Amino acid sequence: MNDKDKIYIVGHKNPDTDSVCSAIGYAHFLREGGEDAVAARSGDVNPETWYVLDYFGFEPPQLLQDAGGKKVILVDHNEASQSPDNIDNAEIIGVLDHHRINFAQWSPIYFHTEPLGSTATIIAREYLYGDVELPKEIAGILLSSILSDTVVFKSPTTTQEDMDIAEMLAEIAEIDNIEEFGIDVKRAKASIKGKSAKDVIFSDFKDFNFSGKKVGIGQIEIVGFDETDEAQQELISELNAIQKSEGYSLLVLMATNIMEECSRLLVVGEKSYVERAFGKYVKDNVVYLPNVMSRKKDIVAPLEKVF
Repeated sequence: MNDKDKIYIVGHKNPDTDSVCSAIGYAHFLREGGEDAVAARSGDVNPETWYVLDYFGFEPPQLLQDAGGKKVILVDHNEASQSPDNIDNAEIIGVLDHHRINFAQWSPIYFHTEPLGSTATIIAREYLYGDVELPKEIAGILLSSILSDTVVFKSPTTTQEDMDIAEMLAEIAEIDNIEEFGIDVKRAKASIKGKSAKDVIFSDFKDFNFSGKKVGIGQIEIVGFDETDEAQQELISELNAIQKSEGYSLLVLMATNIMEECSRLLVVGEKSYVERAFGKYVKDNVVYLPNVMSRKKDIVAPLEKVF
């Protein structure tokens, strides 16, 4: 096939497990159908994703920092601000996602988004209910993506279909205890020891445009607040520096305790938006939110409303 026929399957910047593994899974699915599809990533692989890839015997997808002139399918996002650089000069031929829709395209394309816990759920369904054989290793990384994005089914974004498909994937991947495996996956990313404040903030970070205002929301998942307590002032100082240098109206770091099912937000910039969204006072740049696990549903949606 000519290089112009090559299709790059790529997730968002600061890629997480769902972004990377969905790209791998969907690229394999398309190749089985005769397409010249290549999995790609638009950033460094985080420790959790490294754990998953190593567990199932995969190398990270190729790095795609400039999408200009390439044919691409976006997975796990549909916002240009989260895509590889120069995405406006790429030929976007498809989108598979489970987030809010903020997408414009002059010509009709394949666009598939559903209110599910993970993009991998959509891709796994293509295998399970189609005519394409699902290898054990692909089943394993798709299962890992579902467990990661749903925080082992604790996130409010989790649906019954996520859980049902995860059960089927676990059987194919020969994972006997889904919950135990999911916690192992999450623990691989849970420690922030030895990381700089900047690396912690940008380890899982997304940009948003809310009514013309630039908003950045990072998220880390932890198993206890001890490490974030120690690093809190350093993290707030770095958030302030980033907010001023990059022109953010609001910058938030969401520290999600996956064991206690709650989150602590570190907030800089126009903090009043956070106070209005959640009805709580931001004291010393910090606010505690019980039963909050999902950036997409618990944080982005309320904030966008008040903007």
